[in-house]
Amino acid sequence: MRHTQLRSFHAVAQRLSFTVAARELGVSQPTITTQVKSLEQEFGVELFVRRGRRIELTETGGGLLDITRRLFADEKEASDYLNETRGLKTGHLRVGAVGPYHVTDMLAAFNARYPGIYVSVTVGNSRESLRDLLDYRTDVAVLAHVDPDARLVAIPYRRHRVVVMCPADHDFADRRSIRARDMEGQRLIVREAGSTTRRAFDQAMREKDVRPRIVMEIGSRESIREAVAKGIGLGVVSEKEFIPDPRIRALQVSDSEIYTYAHVVHLRERQNARLVRAFLGELAGLLKLSPDERSRRRPPARSRR
Repeated sequence: MRHTQLRSFHAVAQRLSFTVAARELGVSQPTITTQVKSLEQEFGVELFVRRGRRIELTETGGGLLDITRRLFADEKEASDYLNETRGLKTGHLRVGAVGPYHVTDMLAAFNARYPGIYVSVTVGNSRESLRDLLDYRTDVAVLAHVDPDARLVAIPYRRHRVVVMCPADHDFADRRSIRARDMEGQRLIVREAGSTTRRAFDQAMREKDVRPRIVMEIGSRESIREAVAKGIGLGVVSEKEFIPDPRIRALQVSDSEIYTYAHVVHLRERQNARLVRAFLGELAGLLKLSPDERSRRRPPARSRR
C-alpha cells in the first residue's frame, strides 16, 4: 500500500467524484482511477460502488475514510509543527464560518499578527460548517449553534439580536418595533432548516403561540433581503447582518428575546495544533475588548518601502 493510493482514495471519497479528485490533486483522472483500483485489488476489497452516474462509498470505504481523515489531518499537523521554527511566517489556516459578519474581526486580527499565513474561509450554515470541522476540512469554525459534543471545544464570542425585515411600504414600516403577536398570519420568508437564525425565531414564535405563514424558503441572506424588498413577505436576520437599504425596514420584536450567537469551535484533539493555537491566541485578545472596540479595531498600517 502506497501513500499515493491512500491520497487518491481520500480525495475521491471526500468529493465522491474521480473527476473533481483528479483536478484537486493535479493529476489525470485515469491516474486516480488506477491508484484506487490497485488499492482495491491489493487487499481484495471494494471501496466504491456506482449508482447510475454517482458513486458511493461501501461500508469498507467508509471505514477507510475515517482513518484517512485522521491520517491527513495528522500529516498537516506534522508539517505545521516542523514549520513552527519559522515563527508562523508560512502555513494555511482553514476557517469555516456561518457568515462573513461573524468572522471578519478575527480574520483581521489574525492577519495583522501573521501576515504570511494564507487563510481560506468556507461559508455555510452551522450544520455544514460543523461537518467540515469534524471531517478535518477546516481547522476552526465560527458557528451560531453548537450542541454539546465531547470532541469539540466551543468558545462563546458574541450574540446579536434577530430583527424582522419588512418592505418600506408595509404596514409595519412606520414602527420602531413590533410584538410577537403581530407576526400571526404574516407572510414569512425563511432560511433553510440548518439556519440558526430560523431556529431562534421559530422557537420564539412557538413560545408565544404565534404562527406566521411561511411562503418561501431561501438558503441565502442576500436573496431573502431582495425577496423582502420586492414585497413577497417578511424576513428575519441577525441585526449585525442587516444592511441598510431604503427599500427595507428592520424592526425589533419588543416582547421576545431572540438572539443568534457566535462560537469559535475546534476539535479538542487539535487544540495544540500550531495554527489553531495561534488563532485562539488572537481570539483571546479580542475577547478582552468591548463589542464596540472589536468593531472599531483595524490592523495596523504597514510601512511602505
